[in-house]
Amino acid sequence: MKKLNVCMISGSFEYDSEQSLQIFQNYLADNYPQIKTTLIIYQDEDDNPSLEALETTDVVVVFTRRLRVEGESLERLKAYCQAGRPIIGIRTASHAYQNWLEFDAEVLGGSYQGHFGHGPLCHVEITGEQENHPILESIPNFDAFGSLYKNSANAEDVTVLMNAKTSEGNQEPVTWVRLHNGGRVFYTSLGHQDDFRLESFLRLLVNALFWVTE
Repeated sequence: MKKLNVCMISGSFEYDSEQSLQIFQNYLADNYPQIKTTLIIYQDEDDNPSLEALETTDVVVVFTRRLRVEGESLERLKAYCQAGRPIIGIRTASHAYQNWLEFDAEVLGGSYQGHFGHGPLCHVEITGEQENHPILESIPNFDAFGSLYKNSANAEDVTVLMNAKTSEGNQEPVTWVRLHNGGRVFYTSLGHQDDFRLESFLRLLVNALFWVTE
């Protein structure tokens, strides 16, 4: 397998993104030694760590929530996206930057409009026509944790890989891919703390890393 440099950006405090991404880091270290990771950690919404690692990374993983980033750091991230480089967004990445909420629609292709209430598990199912997509290799249907995000008006060019539904009958897309300026993008609204303890979810993220960097 090819070697990859992965830059993960943590700043979703509601979902303990630092701990969750460290779980993912450890999973990669144990199973994919050819993948090297850098973890950039925001300590609060107003923190401003360097994003210089974006210049040399093969793919960026965004797991932040309403960070009030501005200036050079935000422009560096925008430049990365504008260049059509590989991107993975996890859960609150749909509202990752308070000063750039357009990231959701423009880059991820999403349409985040809040979420349904907390309650029972969401049952995640592969869409039938996408069962052979490389990201879904060895991924079964599974139950995930956390409230179901509302994304009912996504960009026309997204390809939905997985939907989730609740026992109340609500159903929404939870995993999709698209191209942005020629670069591959993967997003999932899954990413509750307990999702990172699911082998299926971790493997899904690994498959996404390889797919967006092909």
